[in-house]
Amino acid sequence: MEDVEGSGPWYAAGLQFACSRCGKCCTGAPGFVWVTVEEMERLAERLRLSFPEFTRQYVRQVGDRYSLIEKPNYDCIFWESGSGCTVYEDRPVQCRTWPFWPAHLESPAAWGRTQEFCPGARGGPVISLEEVEAQARRAAIAFEE
Repeated sequence: MEDVEGSGPWYAAGLQFACSRCGKCCTGAPGFVWVTVEEMERLAERLRLSFPEFTRQYVRQVGDRYSLIEKPNYDCIFWESGSGCTVYEDRPVQCRTWPFWPAHLESPAAWGRTQEFCPGARGGPVISLEEVEAQARRAAIAFEE
């Protein structure tokens, strides 16, 4: 992510973003929304379910990790058309760090593809370099756990 002159990443001046809650990152293609035990506990509490009941209804095991299940059309189980994310305040780190995932920050072209997909990445307040990189670190950990 360093530029050729070594003066920092290409996004050293920060990046614009404001979530529009459009749901594009929550719907469409199949995938994984990785969740930790702590995140599952928080979501279970929010939904007033026991931990075992929550995991039975909303979680699948993938190897030694856990992911939220998807609806048959591959939308996130917590996405509702017309109202958006039903657990927004308690959403997993993977969701909280969108769109500042390491793959999106690799180059201006990668960020451009993100902007084509995500209307929130086309405007909004400038998120500082420090905050972008903090979010990218949190996302990397979420993807690796």
